[in-house]
Amino acid sequence: MIGAAKFEPTEAQRKFAKIASSGASRVMAFGGSRSGKTFEIVREILTIAAVAGGRSAIFRRNFNAVKTAVFADTLPKVLKLCFPDVPVKVDRTDFYVSFPHNGAEIWTLGLDNKERVEKVLGKEFSVVYFNECSEISFDSVEVALTRLAEKTPLLARNIAFFDCNPPTKAHWTYKLFVEKKHPITNAPLTNPENYVAFQMNPRDNARNLSAQYLADMESSLSGKARRRFLLGEWADENENALWKPSLIDPFRRMLDEVRAGGEFERVVVGVDPAVTSAANSDETGLVVAASRREAGERRFYVLDDATVKASPERWARAVVAAFERWRADRVVAETNQGGDLVVATLRNVDPNLPTKSVRATRGKLLRAEPVAALYERGLVAHVGTFPELEEQMTSYVGDATEGSPDRLDALVWALTDLAGASASATRGEFRFF
Repeated sequence: MIGAAKFEPTEAQRKFAKIASSGASRVMAFGGSRSGKTFEIVREILTIAAVAGGRSAIFRRNFNAVKTAVFADTLPKVLKLCFPDVPVKVDRTDFYVSFPHNGAEIWTLGLDNKERVEKVLGKEFSVVYFNECSEISFDSVEVALTRLAEKTPLLARNIAFFDCNPPTKAHWTYKLFVEKKHPITNAPLTNPENYVAFQMNPRDNARNLSAQYLADMESSLSGKARRRFLLGEWADENENALWKPSLIDPFRRMLDEVRAGGEFERVVVGVDPAVTSAANSDETGLVVAASRREAGERRFYVLDDATVKASPERWARAVVAAFERWRADRVVAETNQGGDLVVATLRNVDPNLPTKSVRATRGKLLRAEPVAALYERGLVAHVGTFPELEEQMTSYVGDATEGSPDRLDALVWALTDLAGASASATRGEFRFF
């Protein structure tokens, strides 16, 4: 390994490196958080660039995320530890690194902006890497893979790397790498041997983690989160939940794509407020959704999950900030617990905020059923990925032992208002402060 004097890979990283050089053209590392997946794949990409040359791309759904997590953090660490004697040039304007000795380039790119996607389509690559690929739509992956076409004489084959904390078995990553089926057609892959997945978990990377981190992961994670972020296991769909990933993932959209379809008719901020701010208090659910008519049918878009755990003054400011950021028409806030306190708190921040107060008269699941029906008809699209919100949606079954699904409640209030659901579910009064 070139310049590897300061780095000793873990056993799991050694095994992954063997797989990466085995001849497969689609290689995925999946498993729990902080298991060394990203570090190892970046090391593989840098090795290919230093030896074979060519152009590589590291993708993430959001450009800010890839810039912060990979370009400014992982890339410099891997260069320092594994390639201390290899000169590189770092371009902090276009966010790529290059190797003067052979002209190789490694770009970091987001898929959340039309301009950036066009930049992708304007280049060819010999290696691509989809970091946190469970957050990226399969449509975006397919578009990016069309650019895996650079001919690099010293590279035996072009390769696409993937990594993720495993979501549910309904996700395209599981279908592609485990079931060996095309995620859209469900047809068996014609070349299944080219798709290889390898599991890496935090315990595999224990020597590079604090003992406290692993102890906290062991003791504090709930069952589903433990399976995903510690044990690195794919989750089964919860048959008792109103939502399934299969109602969300196929309809996911990118913001630029949605905006290109025209102006929204209405934008609403749904709020499920916490009335206390102690360490064990609930979060304040805060979800932004929009609607417009398309092809004669009203369609709905979930734009943001800005949920916070904060004092009443701070969550009220977060509500107003979301309202202004998305140029919303009104706020829909549940007042079952807070009553006039909710109204007064929002009034203290913005006396002119248009707000509709709603009170629940039926159980959470009954209130949510009409909204879930919209998803079943394919009328709701999540604009981006909202892991915590979607976790609540696909796991909540109304059991008395479950915590309050604050994000889910906020979503239901926002979409109920946009859809003009039956007044039997709520008693509401529209107010302008």
